[in-house]
Amino acid sequence: MKLESSAFKSNELIPTKYTCDGKDISPPLLWDEIPIGTQTIALIVDDPDAPGRIFVHWLVYNIPNTTHQLTEHIPTVKTLPNGAVQGKNDFGKFGYGGPCPPSGIHRYFFKLYALDKSLDLAIGATKNQILAAMEGHILVSAELIGRYKRQS
Repeated sequence: MKLESSAFKSNELIPTKYTCDGKDISPPLLWDEIPIGTQTIALIVDDPDAPGRIFVHWLVYNIPNTTHQLTEHIPTVKTLPNGAVQGKNDFGKFGYGGPCPPSGIHRYFFKLYALDKSLDLAIGATKNQILAAMEGHILVSAELIGRYKRQS
């Protein structure tokens, strides 16, 4: 499976538009080569360079297997029109919360998982709940890394 964005390439800077210094909207994501047997897809976006812990920016799960993209500016609602569910990020909100590092350049890992089942989780699940529910059900995963440093 391959994950990419038309907004930035892997290991390149995430445009300001998708950060707290800009409009703080989600970037467009596109994937393909979904394996046979995939029931749903999950997305986890986090920052391992955050001080003290890995900071979670976006969680989306139970994305239908017929979906091959998340367009720019996904609404910050609990359930998307296609039935996908958004978890709570570490900002305490549903949906996407853009990069906003306190200092230096941080890396943002966009991780996509093809799963052989739907996740039986309440709306607003945490990253740890999603990871536990996915255990043993990941067919394949893909990753896109973006970087960002605050504007001075």
